[in-house]
Amino acid sequence: MSEPLALTLGQKFELERMNRAIDATADPQALRGLAKQLLQAWHSQKAATQWVMRQQLGSPARVPTELGLDTIGFDDPLPGPDEMKAEEG
Repeated sequence: MSEPLALTLGQKFELERMNRAIDATADPQALRGLAKQLLQAWHSQKAATQWVMRQQLGSPARVPTELGLDTIGFDDPLPGPDEMKAEEG
């Protein structure tokens, strides 16, 4: 059986550094930009994980949703770009 997922010491330090940067930022525009960067990074990591799993499984289909790689814990889907622009305007 494989080990549970764990962060390396370097990853833990980077996480703490980013947490402190977020806590020190009072500018809503800067926080919005940071949130967008983190969202992009999260989706990139999710896509990379799915690609690796497809390579290992030898399957051209998407990784099944039972593995939990399509969800982020929200009941409702996130708004699309057009919906987000409507909310801002």
